[in-house]
Amino acid sequence: MVRLTREPIDHVALTEAVRHPNCGAVVTFLGTVRDITGDEVTVALEYEAYPPMAERKILEIIEEIRSRWRIGEVTMIHRLGRLDVGEISVGIAVSSPHRAEAFAACQHAIERLKEVVPIWKKDLAPSGEAIWQHPDRVI
Repeated sequence: MVRLTREPIDHVALTEAVRHPNCGAVVTFLGTVRDITGDEVTVALEYEAYPPMAERKILEIIEEIRSRWRIGEVTMIHRLGRLDVGEISVGIAVSSPHRAEAFAACQHAIERLKEVVPIWKKDLAPSGEAIWQHPDRVI
């Protein structure tokens, strides 16, 4: 499952979506909005994306994972819009017969998502200033 959403990510449903009787391991990654970016206070983040391309790139990442590791299922969900501190911005779940493959595949998924998926974030400061993170990133 691949989804971009403006709704909160249900981490229990994310995990349940990949559980399978043939898989003894489920690894999840939850990216959450933290209150500090570098030395600056963050009150919220805003995420924007180009959905058709973002979804296509996420599907490509899942195919990369399937070609490298023996896995059961993969789910990747990313929030869009304004997220307050503590909210889940991205959720990834991977199931596999064995934990090493599940951990490796999940780590690969988040690293590749950050590298190639056209999702951008804006850091909102207490002053109201908005700072784009990685504005020079070209996809």
